[in-house]
Amino acid sequence: MKTLLVSLCCWMLSFDVAPLALAQAPQTSGVIKVETRLVEVYATIYDRRGHYIDGLNPENFQILEDGKSQQILSFETSSHSLSCAILLDTTGSMAGALPRVKNSVTKLIDALDAQDAVAIYTFDEHLAVRQDFTTDKSAAKRAVLRIRAQGNTALFDALSQAAQDLSARPGKKALVVFTDGEDNASVLSATSAVALAKKVGIPLYAIAEGDAAHSKNLTALLTDLSVRTGGSAYEVKKSDDIEHVFESISQDLEHLYLISYQPPSTQADEKWRKIDVVVKGINEARIRAKQGYFPN
Repeated sequence: MKTLLVSLCCWMLSFDVAPLALAQAPQTSGVIKVETRLVEVYATIYDRRGHYIDGLNPENFQILEDGKSQQILSFETSSHSLSCAILLDTTGSMAGALPRVKNSVTKLIDALDAQDAVAIYTFDEHLAVRQDFTTDKSAAKRAVLRIRAQGNTALFDALSQAAQDLSARPGKKALVVFTDGEDNASVLSATSAVALAKKVGIPLYAIAEGDAAHSKNLTALLTDLSVRTGGSAYEVKKSDDIEHVFESISQDLEHLYLISYQPPSTQADEKWRKIDVVVKGINEARIRAKQGYFPN
């Protein structure tokens, strides 16, 4: 228990922005460290017919924080590598759906580019790393195929830890979560887990099936978190939908933009900072993007 609490406290202090640079003075009478952090904004752009818009440049974007324009310092498109963490519910209630889920996940892994990294996590009462981040897609698929269903559901603990692991990766990131039940075994509350995930700010693609899809509180929570981070939430009504949902996520991951800027204020506070993404030069562009962040 002590180890878990220390880990979570460290996360709360450190994760919503990405490190840009670290300069250190020579080891003489004293050491001066200067660290600059960037706010990462994930965005997906569509035309009025719902088709993805690729090929945009930094000049096409304007980023506003609390209404004030920010200078874009880093910009990544679909040509840049992606780190994708896949978090799968393997509780006992998943026994019926798991074969189809495993098949859909292996297809998603196949659709990733050669340079993309993927990690496989599962959770019941505890989070398990079945495959750490790797570009070896065969190893990742073998890890998926070895998964078995058993135990209770600790969704919030698992979501928090997987997001923490993923946040340490450089470049574009995404978290895909599949669950079929309400949380009944987590140490963290839903409020704490959501607050931590918002601090990380990585796009969440949440898939709810079975009891999870019938829980208004859980689906509302997952939808809110997905929308705020620039991801999407899905409800699976029948087992045949599982493959289609993973195909949709796979396509979305190919069209993510990552735009980064330095936060304008060094003032220490915990107030939510609103982010608006404006696309210039595209008529009737539709934008799905991260909506804000907590600075601490």
